[in-house]
Amino acid sequence: MRKPHRLLRGSNYKRSTLLFPISSLLLLLLLFFFILAIAPPKPRGGADVRTPAPPRFAYFISGSSGDLPRVTRLLMAIYHPWNCYLVRLNLESERRTFAEFLQGEKVIKDFGNVRLVEGVGPVSSKGPTEIAAMLQGIAILLREFKDWNWFVNLGASDYPLLPQDDILHLFSYIPRDYNFIEHMSNIGWREFQRAKPMIVDSALYSSNKTQLHWMKEKRSMPASFKLFVGSSWVVLNRSFLEFCIRGWDSLPRMLLMYFANFLYSSEAYFQTVICNSKYFQNTTINGDLRFILWDNPPKLLPMNLTSRHFDLMAESGAPFAHSFGQDGYQVLDRIDRELLRKGKDRFAPGGWCMGSTLFGRDPCSVYGNSFVLRPTKRSKKLEKLLIRLLDPDSFRSKQCK
Repeated sequence: MRKPHRLLRGSNYKRSTLLFPISSLLLLLLLFFFILAIAPPKPRGGADVRTPAPPRFAYFISGSSGDLPRVTRLLMAIYHPWNCYLVRLNLESERRTFAEFLQGEKVIKDFGNVRLVEGVGPVSSKGPTEIAAMLQGIAILLREFKDWNWFVNLGASDYPLLPQDDILHLFSYIPRDYNFIEHMSNIGWREFQRAKPMIVDSALYSSNKTQLHWMKEKRSMPASFKLFVGSSWVVLNRSFLEFCIRGWDSLPRMLLMYFANFLYSSEAYFQTVICNSKYFQNTTINGDLRFILWDNPPKLLPMNLTSRHFDLMAESGAPFAHSFGQDGYQVLDRIDRELLRKGKDRFAPGGWCMGSTLFGRDPCSVYGNSFVLRPTKRSKKLEKLLIRLLDPDSFRSKQCK
């Protein structure tokens, strides 16, 4: 701002006839540059300063015997250097192969955000060992990664329907204390088929068995807490899971002992803990953020999704879908191509990928900052889903009822 001042005192200073108009013009210019100088600087790259920092997701991916190819594909579809990942595989041979895969991926080595559970035991999908495995995974994620916000559990039969940039972008605007968990207290037929019968999971005491044994005795419905059931697929925040793992209250541990004899305890444990806790019962959003189709009348397991369900999946706005069968590669290929913009055996691209796509090159072979997001137009579909779930006229009335 000194240069205009010196110009004012230059050769025109002696021309008294022009002094007033020129000095007035220069004064206006000086005022203009002064306003520019004190104005707040524009963010670099055109970023909006009001955009909140993206959250971090902690993904727990589990697979049983023979699931290695599907687990590997799932990881590459949901991988983002901003998130963190923990993978659990039952077979020792598959864990070794997967560890070699991790060592061979430069991106994963550079960002160091993928872990593999070692020394795993057998798990029964119908018994309490599934919850035990999930709690172990949560404890490892809490130990290994310090700053994640939401936990997401996925299996080999799950797959994303949106790029991570879309999910991270939309969840930047979601309060970090919310928990997305399907739940209801009207358990209906489950009272006689889940709550009152008692089972023993052989995986609790055997290293190679996962059978369930039914006890002759029945038990009455609990009186000291209210039973809730729902989906085993959840998106839970860190503070609630710290309460479950390290909690100052005895509720999570007491309920864990109760559900040790409960059939399909993974569909009731977290629901019952969160809805019986005065600290967290008002943080629930009644939805699991999964696209799932059921037969009519419903069977024990959901339908396997195929190409004929593609349009329904794409329009749902759900970030994930369940379940895809072992032979579901055709629809997964279409999801990669049309929804994730992902090449075969490559990571789903995002704002962190800086490489060229010319001549079929992998854009993620060159990468930059992990926090850079480039959401796609399809993020609007997830936005509509979240707006519906968070409708102020209804979502409070659906909490722990």
